[in-house]
Amino acid sequence: MSGAFAALRGQLREAAAAFADGPDALEGILLGLVDDVDRAVAEPLEIFPVCHHSPASAVAMARRLREKQPKVVYLELCEDMAPLLTELRNCRLPVAVQAFATEVDGFPADWAPLSVVAPITEASAEYQAIAYALDTPGVELVLVDRSADHVFQWDERTAAGTPADRGTPPAEEEAALHGDAVGVEIGGLRPRFAELEEHLLRHGKVRHWSEWWHQYVELPLGDSDHDTYRQVMLLIGSLFRRLAPGDPHQVRVDEDRERYMWTRMREHLAASAADPADCLYVCGAFHAASRVAEFGAGGADGFAISPRSASTWQYGLIPSSHAAIEAQFGLAAGSVSIAATEWTKNLKRTKVKPFRLTGQAGTPARKKPAALPDPVPDVVPSDHLSGFLRRPPVLDQLDEDELMGWSVEIVRAARRNGYLASTADAIAVFETSILLAGMRERAKPTPYDFQDAAVTCIEKDVVPGRRDVRRLVEIMLGGDRIGQVGYDALPPLARDVHDRLAPLGLKLQQRGVRRALLDVAARPELGPCSDVLWMLRYLMPPGAARPIMGERRLGERPIQESWDLALGTHQRALIELGYEGVSVEQVLEQRLRRAAYHPRATAATVLEAVEDATLYLGSARLAGELGARALEVLATERTVDGAPEVLSRVRRLLAFYRTSEPALPRWIERFVKTGYAHYCTLLPTAFADEEAGVGQVAAMLGFLFGMESLALSLGCDRAQLELSVAGSHPEEPSKVALLWAARVQLGRMSRAQLRARCAELLSSPLVLPAYPRYLSGFVHALVPAPGLADFVVEAVSHAFADLPDTVLLPWLPTLITTLRAQGAELVPLLVREAGRLFPGRLAALDEWVPPWRAGAEPSAPPEITPATGAGAALLAEHPATCEAVATLLGWPVDWEEATPAGVALLDRYPGTATALAEVLAGT
Repeated sequence: MSGAFAALRGQLREAAAAFADGPDALEGILLGLVDDVDRAVAEPLEIFPVCHHSPASAVAMARRLREKQPKVVYLELCEDMAPLLTELRNCRLPVAVQAFATEVDGFPADWAPLSVVAPITEASAEYQAIAYALDTPGVELVLVDRSADHVFQWDERTAAGTPADRGTPPAEEEAALHGDAVGVEIGGLRPRFAELEEHLLRHGKVRHWSEWWHQYVELPLGDSDHDTYRQVMLLIGSLFRRLAPGDPHQVRVDEDRERYMWTRMREHLAASAADPADCLYVCGAFHAASRVAEFGAGGADGFAISPRSASTWQYGLIPSSHAAIEAQFGLAAGSVSIAATEWTKNLKRTKVKPFRLTGQAGTPARKKPAALPDPVPDVVPSDHLSGFLRRPPVLDQLDEDELMGWSVEIVRAARRNGYLASTADAIAVFETSILLAGMRERAKPTPYDFQDAAVTCIEKDVVPGRRDVRRLVEIMLGGDRIGQVGYDALPPLARDVHDRLAPLGLKLQQRGVRRALLDVAARPELGPCSDVLWMLRYLMPPGAARPIMGERRLGERPIQESWDLALGTHQRALIELGYEGVSVEQVLEQRLRRAAYHPRATAATVLEAVEDATLYLGSARLAGELGARALEVLATERTVDGAPEVLSRVRRLLAFYRTSEPALPRWIERFVKTGYAHYCTLLPTAFADEEAGVGQVAAMLGFLFGMESLALSLGCDRAQLELSVAGSHPEEPSKVALLWAARVQLGRMSRAQLRARCAELLSSPLVLPAYPRYLSGFVHALVPAPGLADFVVEAVSHAFADLPDTVLLPWLPTLITTLRAQGAELVPLLVREAGRLFPGRLAALDEWVPPWRAGAEPSAPPEITPATGAGAALLAEHPATCEAVATLLGWPVDWEEATPAGVALLDRYPGTATALAEVLAGT
């Protein structure tokens, strides 16, 4: 160790003896901190410690790069992301460099897709290093951190199967730009010891860590020289490292990352013969204070880097935002926006000229980078840490003009968002900010003090709009800047989408919603745009492409459509589509095939993929392949849960093929034939199964009766269906009614018998409470037998006509809820049938006779033939038979009347009497 920090070591020994029982109590920690700083400072390859998105780090980095002008910059960033950094010129920051893998090989399948992002803002030290290295001739940029593949190789998963170090997915749209990707940050500097962080926050009189860092690190280091900044950051990194809890996995990952980076740097030094004195190593302060044996240009060798897995990784840039960075890395809301504002202030105060990539979006284009001044010779490191630690904090003077400007601006913003704010509120915010700063022992209110004062004085527990005052302050002090990936940096698929949608004449790369009007009939060239939009609607998140007018159905072509497009807002989703293929058609085909061959795919989901392949791609080849897959899945199913969806999709596909193709595809013929036999086999079980709903059974019968003609033409046997229905014995009332309807459809039961059974149900007080469930079964019977609609109307009408009010009124709610829950899609059919049967005018209702009763009226008296007399004589000879028949038919038996029952019976049924007389005469 060097002697530069000898005086500091002596002071710390005295402090340890004064604050503890003996010098050994704190010596291991306090002197270890100095040893870590001394070791890092003495390293020939200069280590530059940084903090993630810290304006003080960015200013110190820009200043040091102009002074030292290194020939090689080693950067703590995933090494496989290096080719993407030049594309930052085509973007507007903040953006995130992303590694994405959908084809996973070497990891569990349920981890897919794998995603790693490294967000980059302008107010960050890493961007300054990247801009310097890429725009300065003769400078090499080398990324030395573990690859994206190693991030997951070293990842310890929780029991639920998610990465243990993933950030919490944010709720807001802007914060969701990173999705559930694993975040990689340069210099994540925060205490891992919860008690230490709580102690710092309590004694610093701040609410959260971002405010503590801003007050006690950012502001003091904003004007410091290079050596002071470097030693303070190393000290903080060493402190947080030594007081971190001893999680074995986390410690191993941290140390392996450091071994990985130093191994890569030594390999590059050996291969390039670069002088370590001409190099700069940019890393997080936590890793700069490393104690591994591989530390340093002359460190130990022997760390074996494991090979990457066989997973296929794709790389690209995605838009980022301040809110996304804050949410992913656990920072306070608005802290990154405040850091961006502080970065601008630091540049004005220190006169440091930052580095920016030539042609960077949002900046004036320059033909070539500005020439750098001559480098400043390095000096021997000295102890700047002692003076910094002994120096009392500098109390900034109150800037009344700045604070007054903030107060006026926040009141103006509050008014625009519905708050009843006035000039008095501006004064109150101004005074309260000064009061809060004084209570927290600082002369100048920080943005966080001002934010608290604004919430206290303006919000008053009422938020009239969607933005609260805290959010308004964040917007006012810098806003949630959202980056954008330029056209040239987009993957081929995203560029192809923008090219194919160019005829719309909209600026689709901008954020926000754009309304697209497509008159395809008048402008046929917009037809391909419609095709692309419907595929994007299928592939992208809701809201990216939303149809307002128009729909796409099988066999139909668009005439006019209206769309709300937000491709700029959902740029990340569009970019990630580019990782799956080179065109939207290819990605859609892969998605459909993946859904069809999923282990949990059902026949309904595979048929959905077939329909989508026909609807969006018009691919008969893909539809045939997926149709064959649907046949395989259907043959293995043992439940009928998906029967309704299978029925509806097969009906649509059959209607489409019959109207657009000269012959049905082979796969759908085989599907109908197999489905007929399959559902015939499952029908008795489904009728008896309590878990199978009446809707599923009705859909099975709908398939069997609806596809019967086609199935029989393909070689199926109708006897199989008859045996299946005959072997079904349900007990649930709705299924019993459904079985009766199936027997009527098969001709095994007449309508008269069905009416008689319904009348019997209505006449039985014990069965009456279950009658709504029988009606539910009849309603569902309209799926396999739509011709029974008039009978169902008749059954409901009989219930309303024959039941007394004491029974009908309590029963009506049950009837309505039953129909709504179990037959909502079939009720319109009943309404149309009722409209056909019932009179259209109120005046005609009094004289209206229901059709089912009109058919029961007696016909005109028949003409008495000679055979009738023979029948009368026959009945007179056999009075007992006459009485039995008359009693059975409900006629009175009284031989004393002028017209005996038998004669009246013969008058009523002359044809029967004549036939019987002829038979007897022949015998």
